[in-house]
Amino acid sequence: MTERFSFALNAVDGKARTGVISTPRGEIRTPAFMPVGTAATVKAMLPESVAATGADILLGNTYHLMLRPTAERIDRLGGLHKFMNWDKPILTDSGGFQVMSLAELRKLTEEGVSFRSHIDGSKHMLSPERSMEIQKLLGSDIVMCFDECPALPATEDRVAESMRLSMRWAQRSRDAFGDRPGRALFGIQQGGVTEHLRGESAEALKAIEFDGYAVGGLAVGEGQEAMFGVLDYAPDMLPADKPRYLMGVGKPDDIVGAVKRGIDMMDCVLPSRSGRTGQAFTRHGVVNIKNARHSDDPRPLDEACTCPACRSYSRAYLHHVFRAQEMISGMLLTWHNLHYFQEIMQGMRDAISGQRFAAWETDFHAQRAKGDIEPL
Repeated sequence: MTERFSFALNAVDGKARTGVISTPRGEIRTPAFMPVGTAATVKAMLPESVAATGADILLGNTYHLMLRPTAERIDRLGGLHKFMNWDKPILTDSGGFQVMSLAELRKLTEEGVSFRSHIDGSKHMLSPERSMEIQKLLGSDIVMCFDECPALPATEDRVAESMRLSMRWAQRSRDAFGDRPGRALFGIQQGGVTEHLRGESAEALKAIEFDGYAVGGLAVGEGQEAMFGVLDYAPDMLPADKPRYLMGVGKPDDIVGAVKRGIDMMDCVLPSRSGRTGQAFTRHGVVNIKNARHSDDPRPLDEACTCPACRSYSRAYLHHVFRAQEMISGMLLTWHNLHYFQEIMQGMRDAISGQRFAAWETDFHAQRAKGDIEPL
């Protein structure tokens, strides 16, 4: 087991990359999908069940955990890993995105963001220094620098102003993070969908020097075509010898398209959120288990899938428990979705290693284009 954070590329096929991030808590195979454990839990899943899907790392949320149960309480109880019974690596986001999207009566200044909690209206201040302090208390393995993420569309002047503020905050985050062997700090590239602003941001981050680099400010309303347009150039602006993380993405075809363009890490709430609302992602596309067509169907969601939902339960049963509002519905569908997302990641890792990513991608899209199996 390594005592430091490092990243090694094993193979490159086109722009797609596969490698290993090494941390004191274990290895992260890339490209990697990180299930989101917002409030110290991946909803509807036990930690050991999440690990069984193939996940090497989880994401925790600074904003939600600082409000409840508080980072100080988690620290007193032994840190986030012990608190939530997850012994593999954890990445925590900085809280900036949630402050902008969820908090009420927020006020943005050079110092940071003051806001009222969406839970009880209590007043809080989040700055680069406070974000670093919270993430240290949580004990996360990969820490994200504090940034501002404006919603798109926005004017170029607004995006530029926000990006430059985020770069000043990135330097303060680096200064506050200090020297923490075995832990990593990632910088976040901003700049919206404007190439020269992305370039300016990348140069500022490289000058500061981080252990990894995220492409931020996407999946915030710009659409897949615009996102891919940015990813055609943005990852190339970042160091090739460090991990590249696309924040908040996404759907299966978003993930494949991002890896094709040089991204190594992703996270999204979609697999668990969709599972709780009756949607299953399969190699045939999205299956809506609420539909009456499934009520008498004895077949599995996906006969090629080895997850517990597909191995042991029929579409008819999954339809029934969802309609009956039984908790097992969200549990089984979430497990299936997370399993499928990790299956995609393993498929891409194998394809890149074998220099056959283009063929794998063609087959991936062709299977999904066929649509779901015909009703009985």
